Amino acid sequence: MSALTDMLADWMPHQRWFGGKGREWASVSEEGFFLDQSDPALSVHRVRITYTDGHADTYLVPLSWRDSPAEELSGAFVGAVPGSHGENYAYDAMRDRDATVPWLTHLVAASTVGPMHFHPAGVAYIPEGLPGDVISTEQSNTSLVYGEVAILKLFRRLEPGLNPDVEIHDALRRTENKHIAPLLGHIEIDDPAGAEPATVAMLQTFVPNASDGWRLATSSVRDLYAEADLHADEVGGDFAGESERLGEATASVHADLAQVLPTEPADRDWYAALAGQMSGRLEAALAVVPDLAEHADALRALYAAVAGTDEPVVRQRVHGDLHLGQVLRTTSGWIVLDFEGEPARPLADRRELDTPLRDVAGMLRSFDYAARHMLVEQPGDPQRAYRAQEWAERNRTAFCTGYSAAAGGITLSGESALLRAFEADKAVYECVYEARNRPHWLMIPLSSLSRLTSGD
Repeated sequence: MSALTDMLADWMPHQRWFGGKGREWASVSEEGFFLDQSDPALSVHRVRITYTDGHADTYLVPLSWRDSPAEELSGAFVGAVPGSHGENYAYDAMRDRDATVPWLTHLVAASTVGPMHFHPAGVAYIPEGLPGDVISTEQSNTSLVYGEVAILKLFRRLEPGLNPDVEIHDALRRTENKHIAPLLGHIEIDDPAGAEPATVAMLQTFVPNASDGWRLATSSVRDLYAEADLHADEVGGDFAGESERLGEATASVHADLAQVLPTEPADRDWYAALAGQMSGRLEAALAVVPDLAEHADALRALYAAVAGTDEPVVRQRVHGDLHLGQVLRTTSGWIVLDFEGEPARPLADRRELDTPLRDVAGMLRSFDYAARHMLVEQPGDPQRAYRAQEWAERNRTAFCTGYSAAAGGITLSGESALLRAFEADKAVYECVYEARNRPHWLMIPLSSLSRLTSGD
């Protein structure tokens, strides 16, 4: 391997966005080009990692280059490689403000640089010339905020095909849906093997002065816990009104997606395949989480009911990973973010038609998490457990009420075997995640499975 490849192979496993942690590498290769050759120079690299199990991932790594160390960028230092005039020092270009300007410059100009193509949406002002500030909280991607006007999301893991986040935002432009942040443009890169270009990044309007749904919901829960003598509907921080409006916003987005993108009715084969996928995930989870065994038979029965259901479902494009952390509350209402689906799933799967009930179930699970996350600190407090259940039921019901009212007669019911199965499937996934990452949180999805499998 070259010195550059060695450097990237040492650095990448320690980044939050790298999804191959703990997997054994068989080989790594790199190819790159310069996007800008001013000072600092900006290069873009595709790093392909092949694992010993035969699978491979390709990551996008932009680097900024300097002739001498930059002390102010010590936290973004990637490494140094020999050059013709001494060492060349590489930094994570997404955390080097001086190297963030070219992205928007090329987007405004609709440039093609090497294999990379810039596609402005042509609908609004793009703040050319401004540097971007990195958002440090993201996991699988990296985003830059430009002057509270626009936000650029860089998709770290590359796959051939248009990213659903771009596809859906572009489609919703035609509806002028008020619950999304408008798309300003996107960037693609040609596939070296001749497949479809991969989406590198998207630019959309930044939403300033907004609060994410998780933060607002958990603040409401803390208010309830602090008022020992009041019910959820009596506390000043009651969240049910917001939950109902969030349900309305979610239904609005689903309705517009059905208007501008393909739909088709679900058939028996789809129900059977869905039930089989859920059952397969359960069997795999049982090997990781022994505590799931007490729920296994009831879950198998719930999934079997999906295979035989006659619930009428129209399949369409959906969010795919909806929860309270994917929505923002602004002064004018709710904004839904991040339509790329679950990043760990293959891109082709994330672009398939699905049912809006998957998104509804994801949000209902998120309300349960918001209500119960503080119980982890005091698991033996029955009063807190009662109040958490009260808050969760109130806000889950409010969300469903808002959704049903805005969905043109669609009623979300606890009697729906399909909705309960989606919730249960999500809770099984959560059990595996918590067992591997936060064992002390495992009680949250397990308690939800008790409710879902008992019919409450």
